[in-house]
Amino acid sequence: MVGFWHRLGTKGKALYSATLSPPFSSPLTLPHNWVPTQTPIVPSHLGATGQTQSAAEIMSGKPIAKDIKLRVAAEISRMKAAVGRLPGLAVVLVGYREDSRAYVHIKLKACDEVGIETSIVQLPQDCTQDRLIDVVSSFNSNPTVHGIIVQLPLPQHLDEETIINFVSPEKDVDGFHPLNMGNLALRGREPLFIPCAPKACIELLLRYRVEIIGKNAVVIGRSKIAGLSTSLLLQRHHATVSTLHSFTNNPEQITRRADIVVSDVGIPNIVGCDWLMPGAVVVDMGTNSVKDPNSPRGFRTTGDVCYEEAIKVVSAITPVPGGVGPVVISMLLSNTLDSAKRAYGFT
Repeated sequence: MVGFWHRLGTKGKALYSATLSPPFSSPLTLPHNWVPTQTPIVPSHLGATGQTQSAAEIMSGKPIAKDIKLRVAAEISRMKAAVGRLPGLAVVLVGYREDSRAYVHIKLKACDEVGIETSIVQLPQDCTQDRLIDVVSSFNSNPTVHGIIVQLPLPQHLDEETIINFVSPEKDVDGFHPLNMGNLALRGREPLFIPCAPKACIELLLRYRVEIIGKNAVVIGRSKIAGLSTSLLLQRHHATVSTLHSFTNNPEQITRRADIVVSDVGIPNIVGCDWLMPGAVVVDMGTNSVKDPNSPRGFRTTGDVCYEEAIKVVSAITPVPGGVGPVVISMLLSNTLDSAKRAYGFT
């Protein structure tokens, strides 16, 4: 098992990049513990290791995403009527990865549905770093662009950290800029934006009334896209957090003590029922393509958690697809709106 776990170091994936702010409040007022953005959608008796039902609760993200998108669209309409402007999002796509192109398509479609204007620049696989920086810099100086996404991963000859550093922190709707990540890590400081997938994770837990305060939480993975900032957000909600990575010994023993398990490592079905404590709550942020000859596409999408095993043990779990993913996309919309409101002084 430990040998298999060490495969984590060689695996990577592109996960949806989106963010959420608390319900249309100022993005500068991130509390150490916030309430869900809408009425919770399950009874309050559902909490980490506090399940009283006979079957696991399926924490679908679709109704949450729909609610957030409706409210974002309404707020954009209100802003347009008041100041005559719309939020703008710019996307930079380098290379020809099919998964990246698919993610970008989903993001652009969601923006169109709520009234966010979009621009996309597609660069070739052999694009130079200077060319990419020039594109990012042009969006930084464009007042009609309020959010900038450089779709990750980039081709290997490009330095991701250098590119991310060139994105203006005020337009960093992915939340990856060192200023935003650093402020998220420091108690008492507020980032302009928070990485999207983690914010979607917390929103799901809050909407389903999962108790976080004082609970033992394990985050499997420490990427800046999800794992690292999910750990930081859980700490802001006063959970006791352990982060597992490719050098962690006996990871299954650690996860078996967790009330809340969050996984984002990109290895299908790595987390089985023997990794989980009975009654735990599981948020599966993995998105993996597995060959399936019975599927019309030749593959199916699965998470990091073996769903068929876990559902027999846990009290609540997110499905893949249909769990975290839809909420992540809605977070991008919310963050872009927040950026535009700040730029136009609209409240």
